[in-house]
Amino acid sequence: MHHPQAASRQSVAQSAAEILARLRVRRPRVHCITNTVAQNFTANALLAAGCLPSMTVSPEDVGAFVSGAQGLLVNLGTFDKERREAIMIALDAARSNARPWVLDPVFVDRAPTRAAFARELIARRPTVIRLNHAEFSTLAGGKPLPDAVAAYAHAGQAVVGLSGESDLVSDGERTTSIANGHPLMARVTAMGCAGSALVVACLAIEPDAFIATVAALLIINIAGELAAEESAGPGSFAASIIDALYNLDGPTLIERAKVS
Repeated sequence: MHHPQAASRQSVAQSAAEILARLRVRRPRVHCITNTVAQNFTANALLAAGCLPSMTVSPEDVGAFVSGAQGLLVNLGTFDKERREAIMIALDAARSNARPWVLDPVFVDRAPTRAAFARELIARRPTVIRLNHAEFSTLAGGKPLPDAVAAYAHAGQAVVGLSGESDLVSDGERTTSIANGHPLMARVTAMGCAGSALVVACLAIEPDAFIATVAALLIINIAGELAAEESAGPGSFAASIIDALYNLDGPTLIERAKVS
């Protein structure tokens, strides 16, 4: 494996701005199998960004919804029997229709059954894996250092989007660190779920999964910074970030991007 290279700040920021513009024009449909506490916020975040969300987990119709969408989010936050059944049907539909999909293996560090199911899903080759440090350590068996993240991405043939104080994105060959964001983002439930859904949205219109993932995380993190400037605390922040996603533009993305 080649040593991972950092993408240039200007090219990354410009690509993110172009992807944001395309989102507003193309309005991709994104199907989300996600945490019950995250559905409303995730749907609103997607709508604010210019996308069309759907959320059904019914095994009877989830296949049709995924077939009609441009991308799929699989989030393990609510780990019930219905969702597990729906996930397998949805993945079959995504594969049959060549749709990109993102795995968000929520809380795999808390229960072995989640970790085992996540590994089963990873064997089905998600386009992107979005996870935090504890989840990475559980699935990869090591510390989330940049070289380890790159190696895990290369081995799994997937882009890895690692959240943290600075987000890290790697496809095994290219690696970018994103220093945007705000501490209030950790005080609102479903923020990570919404970020993963935005990754799906960007994948729907951008074939380079690495560029799409970086763009999505820049979009939500910069929206978080803008929202924090208008907020008194977590309650007002939750509303303000939806407004920030709606009003975000390309020049602001380029000006505020902190990537290396």
